[in-house]
Amino acid sequence: MLTTIIRVAIVYLFVTIAIRIMGKRNIGELQPTELVITLLLSEFAAIPIENNSVSLINSLIPVMLLISFEIVNSVISMKSIRFRALSDGNPIIIIKNGQLDQKELKKLRFTVDDVLSGLRQKDVFDINEVAYAIIETNGTLSVLLKSGSQNATKSDVSAKNKNVGFSYPVIIDGTIIKKNLAFCGID
Repeated sequence: MLTTIIRVAIVYLFVTIAIRIMGKRNIGELQPTELVITLLLSEFAAIPIENNSVSLINSLIPVMLLISFEIVNSVISMKSIRFRALSDGNPIIIIKNGQLDQKELKKLRFTVDDVLSGLRQKDVFDINEVAYAIIETNGTLSVLLKSGSQNATKSDVSAKNKNVGFSYPVIIDGTIIKKNLAFCGID
């Protein structure tokens, strides 16, 4: 019994440190790769707790390997826009000027009810008030209301392109993103 208690304490401390190394995020904010690592961490951590005949070090090595994968993935994602798009995806605009983009909804396998539910959670009850709605890479919905439907903010005043109305990166890590330039109507 004492052996089990000690093993649980060691695994608990090790996994807690591992998750701290990976960074703070809520479950809803995890990227797909981070969620997979978290699920696998819990599985590998459970093995030495459930079975005392399994060597503790044989379970901690896979945990360390998973942490290494996550760190390598993060570094490559910071350096490569293509890799980041492949592993994390890109934000997708699903509403433009109050109009649903059915093509994008199909790609995401979203229904109109899903979108309307997300809008209601953002206290938006009329789709016509929405200038842009974007599904972020972590699955959350971001909404920008049309200028008559919201209070003026500093970002509204500083927006140079009246067609966009929100920040859209055109240079990321020193690389020009041509798709974003085209969307903003600049070259």
